[in-house]
Amino acid sequence: MASFASRLIRWQRRHGRHGLPWQGADAYGVWLSEIMLQQTQVATVIPYYERFLASFPAPAVLAAASEEQVLAHWSGLGYYARGRNLHRAARIIVETHGGNFPRAFDDIADLPGIGRSTAAAICALAYHERRAILDGNVKRVLARHCGIEGWPGEKKVETQLWVLAGSRLPSAVTKGDACAVYTQAIMDLGATVCTRSKPDCAACPVQS
Repeated sequence: MASFASRLIRWQRRHGRHGLPWQGADAYGVWLSEIMLQQTQVATVIPYYERFLASFPAPAVLAAASEEQVLAHWSGLGYYARGRNLHRAARIIVETHGGNFPRAFDDIADLPGIGRSTAAAICALAYHERRAILDGNVKRVLARHCGIEGWPGEKKVETQLWVLAGSRLPSAVTKGDACAVYTQAIMDLGATVCTRSKPDCAACPVQS
């Protein structure tokens, strides 16, 4: 049987979400999308993302804006701490990294509003690094696929899920964009097939 990763990659290329405005974006664009997509649906985020990126096309432009300007573009998305953290992070990027979005995982993870999973998603999607992510959708996919019981937010359960997430990544010798495709695939699977209620198990590429 093909590996978990290879089945997801094949499924993503055929059935996953394509044409989203942040797909294929640089690290800055991926970062914006990852923050906006926290607790917000894709369809809601798209117009906000496009307007935000048009007004603030680079970290230096975002850093130079006032907080009022940033939050005006954020208005309606909710969870305004996300917008404030974007603004703070952009200023750190200018002050510490010369206006260039950082390349190193630890530097990314240290930015306000970015945790381990978001930093890994940026590295995987923008830099094609082999990094495990563990957002809400991924937790649900792995918990169901591996029969993990308990609340995913519990430390013991989450630690177990991190180990599983790492073990299911594409092979370390994989070349090209496989890690980025896999990362998008496991997020898409949780969002569109392995949903919170009424999952479509018959359509799941890793059901067996």
